[in-house]
Amino acid sequence: MEPTQDYPLFGGAFSATLPPGAIDVSDLRPVPDNQEVFCHRLTDQSLIVELLELQAHVRGEEAARYHFEDVGGVQGARTVQVEAVQPLLLENLALRGCCEEAWVLSGKQQVAKENQVAKDVTLHQALLRLTQYQTDLLLTFNQPPPDNRSSLDPENLSLPPWNLGDFEQLVTSLTLHDPNIFGPQ
Repeated sequence: MEPTQDYPLFGGAFSATLPPGAIDVSDLRPVPDNQEVFCHRLTDQSLIVELLELQAHVRGEEAARYHFEDVGGVQGARTVQVEAVQPLLLENLALRGCCEEAWVLSGKQQVAKENQVAKDVTLHQALLRLTQYQTDLLLTFNQPPPDNRSSLDPENLSLPPWNLGDFEQLVTSLTLHDPNIFGPQ
């Protein structure tokens, strides 16, 4: 299955290339208006694109850490550990014209879902700061530990788990089509 090219996000205001096997979670359950959420067809992996209010009180690497810790708080993470934070080259982004600063962060959060044992979830986040629109655009790739129940299923061989290359393609392909999504400027 080929990646989904130019998948419309936020009513067509944005588009991006999604990896193979991406399911729009809004087809399954309600998703907040400021989020687009996708899950892998066979694994517990997910991708989230969020439009957030610009956190002007933090800059640079600290802005990426701020959002990572905020996500951990929202998810009720028991531990939050940043492993790496690096600047993202703006010239590699489709949003380079309106993105003033970009960071990529990798880390782990220990999260428990609905009375289950807490698991270490690897998260990769890209923070694209659109200051002219007073927006922090946060993209998150959640990689929970593999579920061994179906890992040997022949169907899994045809649709491998997503990897960092898939996430990078989502981040770099994200394109703004309608700035009116940010309201009057």
